[in-house]
Amino acid sequence: MEETKTLFVDLGDRAYPIFIGEGLLDSSELINPYIYGDQVLIVTNEVVAPLYLEPLFKVLKSNYNVEKLILPDGEIYKNLEVLNTIFDSLLLNKFNRSATLIALGGGVVGDMTGFAAACYQRGINFLQIPTTLLSQVDSSVGGKTAVNHKLGKNMIGAFYQPECVIIDISLLSTLPDREFKAGLAEVIKYGLIADEEFFFWIEKNINQLLNRDPKSLCIAVEKSCLNKSKIVSKDERENDIRAILNLGHTFGHAIETFFSYKQWLHGEAISVGITMAAKLSRDLGWINNNDYIRIRDLFLRCNLPVLAPKEVTPDKFLELMSIDKKVIDGNLRLVLLKAIGRAIITSEIERDILIEVL
Repeated sequence: MEETKTLFVDLGDRAYPIFIGEGLLDSSELINPYIYGDQVLIVTNEVVAPLYLEPLFKVLKSNYNVEKLILPDGEIYKNLEVLNTIFDSLLLNKFNRSATLIALGGGVVGDMTGFAAACYQRGINFLQIPTTLLSQVDSSVGGKTAVNHKLGKNMIGAFYQPECVIIDISLLSTLPDREFKAGLAEVIKYGLIADEEFFFWIEKNINQLLNRDPKSLCIAVEKSCLNKSKIVSKDERENDIRAILNLGHTFGHAIETFFSYKQWLHGEAISVGITMAAKLSRDLGWINNNDYIRIRDLFLRCNLPVLAPKEVTPDKFLELMSIDKKVIDGNLRLVLLKAIGRAIITSEIERDILIEVL
């Protein structure tokens, strides 16, 4: 087994570690220091529970009063109604302010558990144990927690940091192929926005990643988390530079919202969104056509989509993009590329050029 890597998200007195390695799920010495009090609620979903709930429960039950909550699986259930089931469980079991929530699952479980932790008794402790590639490289780090609304993705939420993030690479062995490839979209994003060398490494090692080589996965997760932690440490609440993490997301969220979070996985929509952002960057003369083709072809090598669905017309795109967290005072802000490894935030794109890309 490879040595466990430890990164830190530097947020002063709210700083926390990210542990990356294999076989960490049953590591009580990693988990126990970050549990406060004796009450623990593990929140997971119906897909993850049969695989990993019992091993985690066994590690904790000898030292804590542990309850379990199994949510339905899927982005469609990331809403206020399902969020209330977490509060129901906390209240029925008389959990107090010293309780700890543990999110065992992908981005949906992590976002909802974190949001519940932020709200319950005005804030309780929580840990992230992400089980999908997308959540390991992106959503579990940085403290963004939210639920969706039928009119917009992640529009109801809070910035709320976990006590720690425990990333067990071996959990990816059971991840369905479609979800695994969707997670690679966020890995590629980190190379594009801030780390040209990492993008080159992904191009060179994409076959090893697709084959789930543990050593390559550890490198990809570590590099992604390192890039994100640096950005979050500078701008926790997305007032400035953190917005570059949304490369492709304004386009991608519009696709997800159009289909009511049912047909497209988040990473699939982001693959299309980043390709659209790259095309717009090319059309503005900021990157050359060769770089645009490299970006598009890397997504294609992952068997990810690069074309927006025809059902989402340019007018519909604009309508859905106007209901987005990146809209400020009526101005749509887009994250685009000045080069591979250099993203910028702009609200000065002419409508005609944007329509052409859409």
